[in-house]
Amino acid sequence: MWTPTALASEFRRYRKTVWRVVEAQHRISTNRLAENFEDQARLEELAEVAKPDLPKSAQGLHYLLASPFRYGHKSPSRFRRANERPGIFYASEAEATAIAETAYWRLRFFSRSPGFVPGNRTSEHLSFSVAVSTSRAVDLSRPPFDAQASDWTHLDDYKACQDFADVARKADAQLIRTVSVRDPDAGYNSAIFDPSIFAGKTPDYRQTWHFRFEQGRLNAIAAFPGGGSHAFEPEIFGLPNMPQH
Repeated sequence: MWTPTALASEFRRYRKTVWRVVEAQHRISTNRLAENFEDQARLEELAEVAKPDLPKSAQGLHYLLASPFRYGHKSPSRFRRANERPGIFYASEAEATAIAETAYWRLRFFSRSPGFVPGNRTSEHLSFSVAVSTSRAVDLSRPPFDAQASDWTHLDDYKACQDFADVARKADAQLIRTVSVRDPDAGYNSAIFDPSIFAGKTPDYRQTWHFRFEQGRLNAIAAFPGGGSHAFEPEIFGLPNMPQH
């Protein structure tokens, strides 16, 4: 079992550009509830007041960078327990890895309803990148941590990772690097605890992606002016195949 002091002795330098994919909520939805811009602005102010407070180090950041630290979601994630705050900014070292992570969660959501037939409606997502730099990173893919690789990469048992994250926080670690369990090409993810490691206050690049379930697989297609596409079948994530229209 690691102690904060022992863990801190294994800190590494980490300086990379990382990617994250989110549902495209960047288009303001309150405009459907307001008659004019003044009313809309007031609604936005009221909504902001009702939200949980941001950690001090996240204040002033673009909402795409700040929001993950604001909420303690009721569902656990690999390095965060249910309802634990502040939250974690999960990202990937390659855009394709971030796309695969998002595809897993969408297909997992579909698979939780036996007999459910996913519609072929297109959902819009946004990928963006941000540069990060820290001297307080922990790399679980390298010695001595790689000796416990099976703990860090279990498909759905996150207890070992969450326990490790508790110690990492006590050691003031700012980032954990790990192999992506969802990416077929085994790319790398980062779990960012401290928003102060962002190099800037806004995302550096943005690309719209269209996700669509058809013919038994989830397709992710880059919108113009980008290019490229990815296809994911449930079985590559260990999920059951789903009925088709």
